[in-house]
Amino acid sequence: MVSNRNICWVLIALIFIQACKENTTEVANVEPKAQKKSAAKLKTELTEKGFQIFDYVDEKTKDTILMQEYYIAFLKSGPNRKQTKSEADSLQRLHMAHLGKMYELGYADISGPFGDDGDIRGITIYNTPNIEMADSLANADPMVKAGRLQIEIHPWWAAKGFGLR
Repeated sequence: MVSNRNICWVLIALIFIQACKENTTEVANVEPKAQKKSAAKLKTELTEKGFQIFDYVDEKTKDTILMQEYYIAFLKSGPNRKQTKSEADSLQRLHMAHLGKMYELGYADISGPFGDDGDIRGITIYNTPNIEMADSLANADPMVKAGRLQIEIHPWWAAKGFGLR
C-alpha cells in the first residue's frame, strides 16, 4: 500500500531531479559573458505580459527588489474521495503528470503535498499574469476534475528571483 508519506518522498525526489536537470542545462547553455537582466528590463517585460508588479530599493544592499504577484492554489480534500485504490493510484499518476507539465510550461514554480493528513493536502504556486488563468490551470488537474481535490486560490506577493532556503 502506498502511504501519503511515500508519495511525499517521491514528489520531493521528482522535484529535486527536475531542478538538477534544469540547473545542468542552464549551466551548459550559459555564455561566458552572460549578464543578469536589469530590474528595469525585467519590470518592463513582466508588465508587457500583464503581470502585477512593484519594486522597492533594499536599504541594506541598495538593490532594486522586484515584487511579483503569484497565485497560491491550496489543494484541499474534495467531496469525492471514495475511489478504489486502483482509481486513486491512476488519478495520482495523472495529477503528477499535470503538475510536471505546469512546471515545464513555466506556469507553476513549486508544488508539493503537506506532511500531515489534514484537509489541505498541498499547494502549487502559479506564475501567471492573473488569477483567472491560475484558477483555470489548477482546475484542469485530473484530481480536481474527479472531485478528489478542490482548489482554493489566493494572490501572493514574492520577490522575483529569490529562492527557498
